[in-house]
Amino acid sequence: MKVPLSWLREYVDLPAVTAHEVADKLTAAGLKLESITAYGHEIKNVVVGRVLAIEELAGFKKPIRHCRVEVGEAAPREIVCGAVNFVEGDVVPVALPGAVLPGGFEIASRKTYGRLSDGMICSEAELGIAESSPGILLLPQDTPIGADVVELLGLRDDVLELEITPDRGYALSIRGVAREAATAFGVPFRDPGAVEPPAVAGESWPASIADPTACDRFVLRSVSGFDPAAESPLWMRLRLVRAGMRPVSLAVDVTNYIMLELGQPLHAFDRSRLSGGIVVRRARAGETLETLDHVVRKLHEDDILITDDSGPISMAGTMGGLHTEISAASSDIVIEAAHFSATGIARESRRHNLVSEASKRFERGVDRELPLIASWRAVQLLVELGGATAEPGVTHAQVEAAPITITIPAGHPGRVAGLPYTRETVVRRLEQVGCTVADGGVAGVRGGQGVAATGVVSSGDLADKLAVQGDDLITVTPPSWRPDLTDPNDLAEEVIRLEGYEHLPSVLPAAPAGAGLTEGQRRRRRVGRALAAAGYVEVLSYPFIGERDLDGLQLPEGDARRRVSRLVNPLSEDEPFMRTTLLPGLLKTLVRNVGRGSGDVALFEIGLVYRPDADAPAAAPVLAVDRRPTPEELAEIEKALPRQPQRVAVVLAGEFERSGWWGAGRQASWADAVEAARTLARAAGVELGVNADQHEPWHPGRCAVLTVTDAATGETVTVGHAGELHPRVIEAYGLPPRTAAMELELSALALPDPVQTPTVSAYPVATQDVALTVPANTPVAEVEAALRAGAGDLLEGIRLFDVYTGEQVGEGNKSLAYSLRFRAPDRTLTAEETTAARDAAVALAAERTGAQLRGA
Repeated sequence: MKVPLSWLREYVDLPAVTAHEVADKLTAAGLKLESITAYGHEIKNVVVGRVLAIEELAGFKKPIRHCRVEVGEAAPREIVCGAVNFVEGDVVPVALPGAVLPGGFEIASRKTYGRLSDGMICSEAELGIAESSPGILLLPQDTPIGADVVELLGLRDDVLELEITPDRGYALSIRGVAREAATAFGVPFRDPGAVEPPAVAGESWPASIADPTACDRFVLRSVSGFDPAAESPLWMRLRLVRAGMRPVSLAVDVTNYIMLELGQPLHAFDRSRLSGGIVVRRARAGETLETLDHVVRKLHEDDILITDDSGPISMAGTMGGLHTEISAASSDIVIEAAHFSATGIARESRRHNLVSEASKRFERGVDRELPLIASWRAVQLLVELGGATAEPGVTHAQVEAAPITITIPAGHPGRVAGLPYTRETVVRRLEQVGCTVADGGVAGVRGGQGVAATGVVSSGDLADKLAVQGDDLITVTPPSWRPDLTDPNDLAEEVIRLEGYEHLPSVLPAAPAGAGLTEGQRRRRRVGRALAAAGYVEVLSYPFIGERDLDGLQLPEGDARRRVSRLVNPLSEDEPFMRTTLLPGLLKTLVRNVGRGSGDVALFEIGLVYRPDADAPAAAPVLAVDRRPTPEELAEIEKALPRQPQRVAVVLAGEFERSGWWGAGRQASWADAVEAARTLARAAGVELGVNADQHEPWHPGRCAVLTVTDAATGETVTVGHAGELHPRVIEAYGLPPRTAAMELELSALALPDPVQTPTVSAYPVATQDVALTVPANTPVAEVEAALRAGAGDLLEGIRLFDVYTGEQVGEGNKSLAYSLRFRAPDRTLTAEETTAARDAAVALAAERTGAQLRGA
């Protein structure tokens, strides 16, 4: 909303303050400032002149005139001008030598077209009144010669542009902003809407309301004998331009001017094009309407229409129809002012992608009492400025609507704010808003019949839930221009707003005792800290992927990760899906870092993936908002929602152990990815199984499946994979060679039981080393598992300290050397006990894997 300060001062006696000071006060009142634009402050030395003589200069490609202009000085000035829309005796604005026009354009005496031009005769565009103009600005004949044009026309002004929130529709008018400014500065407010139209008998034009849910007040007034050639006065055009609207014609400009002034949208019909009585109703199946923008619109059955015997003639509150528009020949005009359903207009506007200045106001809620006043104001201006005659009678169709009353304890605003407001303060602030306050009442919200004044729903059962009980009750009736005040907390907000948000104390709420992080949250933090301590850097990726990402991972058709949830309105059409794996985001982040010179990268991410079920619907159902969903509808929504397990993934490339003066480093490999899985498993308190596997997008010979054992069933559960990525994946994403990755489903890991303090044995440890020869393709994990199982309860720990391949173990074999640590909690182990435990471990390893004790 653009608010010229000069227009604001008509209704508020503002003190001697700057535009910035006014903006600060309005911002504190909740009207956010977007910008302040200054107009006309740079203009100087422009005066009123009268054209005394005109000499047409010949020999040029365009009309050139040499004029003698009286400007209130001892002698007339000679000025060369190319405009032809003025004659001798016309009064015009003249920029004298030394004048400055908008944009810093300076005027000087100069010789042009063979004559001396001692100034410039100005147009509206040159004075900053309009973006373009066909010719010179002509002033009234009685304008004093030599007067300062800037002061005379009010060109010097400041315009505040305010951002109006959806609940403050009244502020989309000079009237509404002026009311807030008067309250902010504590000065009187002159309400332009506080007029009483004269009582008249009879109808102006027959009209009725067929659908009371669409409109509850409809007013028509008529004028005849209007002069279509009458121009809008300069002051009106100037205000419209400064307020952000383009002047069109006097009849249209009057309706726009009143909309900006009072906040009530109006529409003007050419009376000669109306056929029969007007009816406000909903659209019927198959109806169409060609609107003022020359678009033929197919109407929806919920659209609110203004119709006559010929059919639809206007989309109510949005845009008029082309057939009944005001033309250059219209002399008989019908003015319409109405109060339409806010939700109905909002849906109609969005349905047709048709947002107008009228629809923006109606969907936020307008003053139900304005139609009679605004229509009378329009008739007055058309009579005064357009030579029209006001026709007797007024059409006033309405549906009775009781005003809303809200009963609250006088101390409720103070309890909401955390500040003690006195009863007198609460009453005074509510009355400043325009409310009527009475003592006593029954807690709750009453009244409010009629159309939906705003999109706020606070009636029925909800009103009872919003009611505030207490002592010292007051009953508040909000003003008609504040349909957004619908429940006790709205009134509390108004008191707090006017008292000043800056006075609210900043107090942190006390944390409830006994609360804290859940076990799942603690596990996530432990895993993150463990990976960070191991050298990985955490990243956060967008949870969106595209088909190209899944193709790059070489996922086969039918893979569960290709079953995705598609976004209705994605940020990018290249990434319209919710991710089913964390790897694409991590891999693209790695590529970005490598491309910027960071070749040694180890990254991890903990986040959700989105895995829809095979039988899930493509989209969740859209439910009505006028009732609670049924259990069946809730089940349909749950079915459409994808599972959202939490996962952990790492990617690494380059050197994992850095090289330097201390020696050579070590390249990252599949083993580091597997070790990352073991690291997070230790932090999560679970035992992780590692076995060879083949799974996209990993290299088939360098991939490990990660498993855990279900404590309840004893079954092995796959929780992830780790290893080196497939060469095709590396090529598709542009990754460094031998890039490794790991992905594990954290949600699949059972939360650990409460930590039990282990018994610490005071007896010494006994160590036994064994070297086993096994086939080269035997997984190390299988050998270690067999040794653990065979060694029994005396085994405290096992460590692989050497792997050997060569002639001494034979072709196709490898040697694995383990250190076994034995300890008993209640005694010192004998050599025979440790040897027996070792032999049992070796025997079970031989039975399960074919291992042979090396050197035996």
